[in-house]
Order: sequence, then structure tokens, then C-alpha cells
Amino acid sequence: MIPVQGVAGKKVAVLGLGRSGLAAARALQAGGAEVLLWDDGEAARAKAEAEGFTLTDLIRRGGVESCAMLVTSPGIPHLYPAPHPVIARALELGIPVDNDIGLFFRSYATEDWDDFGQAPKVVCITGSNGKSTTTALIHHILEVSGRPCQMGGNIGRGVLDLDPARDNEVVVLELSSYQTELARALTPDVAVFTNLSPDHIDRHNGMGGYFAAKRRLFAEGGPDRAVVGVDEAEGRYLAGQLAEGPGDDRVIRISSGQRLEGFAWTVFARKGFLSEWRHGKQAASVDLRGVAALPGAHNHQNACAAWAVCRTLGLAPKQIEAAFQSFAGLPHRSQVVGERAGVRFVNDSKATNVDSAAQALRAYPAIRWIAGGQGKEGGIAALAPDMGSVVKAYLIGASAAEFAGQLGDVPFEICGDMATAVARAAEEAQAGEVVLLSPAAASFDQYANFEKRGEDFTARVKALLGQG
Repeated sequence: MIPVQGVAGKKVAVLGLGRSGLAAARALQAGGAEVLLWDDGEAARAKAEAEGFTLTDLIRRGGVESCAMLVTSPGIPHLYPAPHPVIARALELGIPVDNDIGLFFRSYATEDWDDFGQAPKVVCITGSNGKSTTTALIHHILEVSGRPCQMGGNIGRGVLDLDPARDNEVVVLELSSYQTELARALTPDVAVFTNLSPDHIDRHNGMGGYFAAKRRLFAEGGPDRAVVGVDEAEGRYLAGQLAEGPGDDRVIRISSGQRLEGFAWTVFARKGFLSEWRHGKQAASVDLRGVAALPGAHNHQNACAAWAVCRTLGLAPKQIEAAFQSFAGLPHRSQVVGERAGVRFVNDSKATNVDSAAQALRAYPAIRWIAGGQGKEGGIAALAPDMGSVVKAYLIGASAAEFAGQLGDVPFEICGDMATAVARAAEEAQAGEVVLLSPAAASFDQYANFEKRGEDFTARVKALLGQG
């Protein structure tokens, strides 16, 4: 745990008692604060009480008036589409509103660092897609290279549940727009922007607000080094805003699909090969085509980001390349579950929207595609340009009929449930094909979350392969 600094003897309210909220409450108590806790959900309140916390209804008038600070969980709206009543009241009174990320950055450095040979560093990854894979890949590379490291934020442990810093340690954090938007302190040593595509639009009142939330990590965080994906206009704009010019190597531009020339430091992937260039000279080249856990152009961009970060941290190309090969990937993100008679089974249940599904469809040459669930506005019509590799679609969930009407000439079968879809796809698949679960839809019509959906797929495949 990282005790929060600067709160001793102060009364601090905590709104939202999920993973980050409870961790914040513990860390605030450890820092000497008097903590007032509340959650609108009965189950969350019961969990907090089971830990010994006393609850205070912050919604009632007088709930936050005496507090020096309000700490809120990232999922609770603080501005758009409308602020939570407790947050609105705090803002009316001028009470500072923060989140666990802000508390982490104000508390991570301590006097103990004076005795370290090398100061710890914090690497933060944000963007629309690829954050989790990039974060996990960086952590994996550091771990197998023998560098002390921890991983947290939007993946793994909550930031205030991390252990106190060690000599020469690197903390790798995945940060969502919800987390970067509100944090009052943001001071990463290295910051990564992967890409941008429409998401959380209501929460940020449009794409401009969404991008602005991501941009705070750089504009207000002031990292020593920024790794920026430049395949979208927003990334190019951000890189231009941060750099003094093309010769500024504090900004490392990365890309998947285009050669980057004329800049001081770039890392890009083309046709399956990663290249690092510094001041007009190639510093390294790696063949990514055989890295099973990083298939497709989107994962090659993740590899470029991880490569750039690890190079800034002093790792050698051979160390990074070797770690790529041992990376197992993340569950539910292009996860290879098994193989039989030349047919691979891939769990990409995390693809809950068309942008994520498009990346998976582009990654394989011949696909038996399991799709469907609780479809989002527009269905899968936008995936038409990416369906050329689909041999046949096997549709499940509430959106099955809608998706069937948007497949064009692609053969399909309405299977309804996962058991039928897996069985039919496996029965018809030929050597060299991939049975891919990439739903392009939410899971809530049939599952509690995308993880449960992916676990169901994995269990049925393993049973089919005799591994259950």
C-alpha cells in the first residue's frame, strides 16, 4: 500500500467503493486521514462495512461540507453528462475533487528515495485501443529483463494498492480517460499515447473532450519522454504540440503501417517488421511475424510502443526482442486458446465494439467468425471493408438477426449461443483457418461481462480439444 501524503488529521470523503475506492480509503487512513465513505450501491456498501469501514451518506446535506477533499471513483460522472450530486455539491463549495491517480502521484515519492542508487520511474499508457496489451507487454519485458517493476491502474492492481517504491523500480500504469481527466496530479516520467477512436463520447461531451482528457497526461503531466502513435490526426497534433521540432528526441513517434522519416527518434512497423530509427540511422530491426501473442497491425503498434518505452529505460534491443517471444498475451485479447489439425482458436472477447473487432478481422487470413451479443448503434455495418477474410460468421446473442442482415455476401449461421457457435465453427473449419471470437458487441445479454463470455468460449474450446 502507498499511504497518501498530506492528509494527516484531515477529513476526506470517498465516493464509490469499488476496487479503486476501497484502496483509496485504506491508503487515506494509512496517511492519517479521517475517511467518510459512501457508495450508491448496497452491495458495495456492505463490502466496505465488512472491512470495518463506517459509512456516511454523503448525498444528504452536510455530508461533504466539513471535508477537506472528495475522492471519487473513475466511473462516476463529474461533469458530463451530469455530475453526481455529491460531486456537484463539493464543486459548489470549492472542495477539491480528486481520484486515486492524483493521490498516487502526490504520494509515491518519499524521503526513502534519497537512499536509492537510481530513482524509480513511472510509465503511463493511455489511448483508445491497445492500452492493456501495451502495459502488460512493457511490464513483461521489464520483468524478464530483471528490472524491478509493478503494474497497475486500469489493469492489475489499483495504484494505491501497489507496494512502496524500490531502488531503480519502474511502475507501469494503464490509465483511462476517466482517470486522466480528473487527477489533480499527473507527473509520469514516460507517457504513451497509443491511438484515438470514438469512445465514451457521452462522458466527455464529444470527441474533443475525449481527446482533451487523454492529452492532460502530456500537457499537464510534462513527461521526460513521450511516445506518441501518429496514425491518426490527434496523435500527429499531440506530437507536434510536445516537440520543439522534428529533431526533438524527447518525442518518439510510433506507427503501424507507415515509414516515419525526418524525425529524431521513431519506431514503426511495416509488413511485420519493427524498425527503430534515430537521427536518420536504423538502430534496430525485429521480425514480429512469428510472435504468436502479437498478431496483426494493431498489436504491431503495441509492440512499437513497448519497444520505445523500454529503449528509453535503457534496455538493449536483444533483451526486448527475446521478451517479445515469451509474451503470452492477455486473456480475451487475441488470446490463442488452442490448436487442432491446423485450426487455431482465438479468444478476442474484449472486442466489444466495431473498432476493436476490425483489428482482429485484419489480423488473420481465413476466419470462422463468432460474433454478436448486445449490439451497439449501427451494428456491424462499418465492418464491411474488413470482412474479406471471413469464411463464415456464426452469430450469437440478441443482435444475431441484425448482424446477419449486415454481412453482405458473407455466409452465416445463426447459432444463438456460444456452445452451438463453437461446435459448428470447429466442425467446419479447415487447416490454416482461425476460429475467432471477436463479438463486436457487449456481452450483457448473455453474460455478466466480456470476461465471462471469453471464459465460456475458452472452456468450450478446451473441452473440444480434450483439455477441459
